[in-house]
Parts: sequence; structure tokens; C-alpha cells
Amino acid sequence: MPHDIPSLEASLDGGFGQPVFEAQATFRLVMDAMARPGSCHRIKADVTAPGLAGPAQTALALTLCDADTPVWCSDASPALGAWFAFHTGASLTANPDQAAFAFIGLNGITPEDLPLGTQDYPDRSATLVVEVGCLGEGERFGLTGPGIDGHYDIAIEGLPEGFAAFRAANRALFPRGLDVVLTAGRDLVALPRSTHFIPSEG
Repeated sequence: MPHDIPSLEASLDGGFGQPVFEAQATFRLVMDAMARPGSCHRIKADVTAPGLAGPAQTALALTLCDADTPVWCSDASPALGAWFAFHTGASLTANPDQAAFAFIGLNGITPEDLPLGTQDYPDRSATLVVEVGCLGEGERFGLTGPGIDGHYDIAIEGLPEGFAAFRAANRALFPRGLDVVLTAGRDLVALPRSTHFIPSEG
């Protein structure tokens, strides 16, 4: 048991240096990303968490999660649970169907049974945050929908297998469904549930 103590102590590090300022800046960035699906944004804060993929995922967790938002993580550990509890007040859940936010590491599998909301309360769905290899390189996809002027092309490297099919099924549920944020290190792209996401033929 004593050998676990240093890792738990390390979980207390890695938060925002200026919590109010950096959380506000991250929130504005996420709102801009949601309003302009496919546009790439970069997190400036130097933040880390034991089990989250990089600064973008960590900054999102620090900004969006709180005591009322259960979190599911593909790389959950006691250290990550302690980190969430200390920095955000949020608790980790082992059950995806209870999560308000789900964080997937690089090469992770998109979990099933995340809350999709209801017709009357579509906002009771989870937000899925997925780490990919790179944004701006790799397989090309086309985006259409609200916030996009006509058609937008985006290149993504390292998406989980079957992600495009998952997005198509998710879009068919609208207004229910998951909002998705793709992260790659410091970079992030938002794919709201209203966005059509299709492999590019070009």
C-alpha cells in the first residue's frame, strides 16, 4: 500500500495555475468550437492528469466537470479518481450509462450505453471526449450542419474504428445523441450532435 502514496500525491498536481482566468478562457474556446464545428482550437494552459491524454482533455475536465457530473474514463485509476475529486469535485463512475462526460484515450474504444438524453430532455446526454493522433492530417471527412457554411473538410488521424458509423447513428437520434470533442495533445475540434460527419470521397 505505501508504494501507492506517491502516485496519489502526484494526482494533486497538474491543475490550472490561475483557475478562474484559465477556466474562463477554456470555456470560451469550447463554446467557439461548438459554434463552429470542425474548426481547430489550441489549449494554452500547461495542465496534466494521471490518465487523461493531454492538455486539451485535462483543461476540458477542469473546466466542465464538477460535483454534479459523474465521469467515465477509459484509463481510470485511483490516482485519476483522486485528481478529479481534488481539482473538480467530480467522481469517476465504472458505468458509462451514468456518465455526464466520458474521456477516451488514444486508441481507446468508444463506450456503449452512454446517456443519449430523451426527446423531452435532450440535454441529459453525455459529452464524449476522444483523443486522436492528429488533427489536420490523416483521413479526410466532410462536415455539414449548423454553424458550417455549406461544407467543411477536416483531416483526422487515429480515430477509433467505426467512428464514422457511430457518428451517423448518433446524428439519426437528433435531438438526442452525444456531443463529441476530438482532442490531440493541445488541439481540439468539436462535433455537436447536429453535425453530419461523412468520409470524404476526395
